[in-house]
Amino acid sequence: MRLATSLEPAALLAAAHHVEDLAGRTRPFRDAPRTLDIDLLLYDDVVLTNPGLRVPHPRLRQRAFVLAPLAELDPELRHPETGERMRELAAAVAGTAGSRVDPLFPGAQLLPDTSHPSEP
Repeated sequence: MRLATSLEPAALLAAAHHVEDLAGRTRPFRDAPRTLDIDLLLYDDVVLTNPGLRVPHPRLRQRAFVLAPLAELDPELRHPETGERMRELAAAVAGTAGSRVDPLFPGAQLLPDTSHPSEP
């Protein structure tokens, strides 16, 4: 999901973790099964490396289940570190082990974003 926020990356991640907590998510160990997982994948063109937070997400480029929806939302969106387009990254991992991505709502189509009217 793409969103606009006035929160800085660390505060946005804390808010996401709060939502996970409200939904009953527990973190017994790294990569434990989850009922809900909200990740901060990108934040504009920010590149950030702090303890507990890296933006862009450090495994973004290896995960088809992340890249396929990103490429669908904005195929021309570029990775802030490498400059690669999301469509290129998604194509690179398509067909690899664990790359199967099933739509949550088969047959659904994205609607055009009308929140930012084009300039005259």
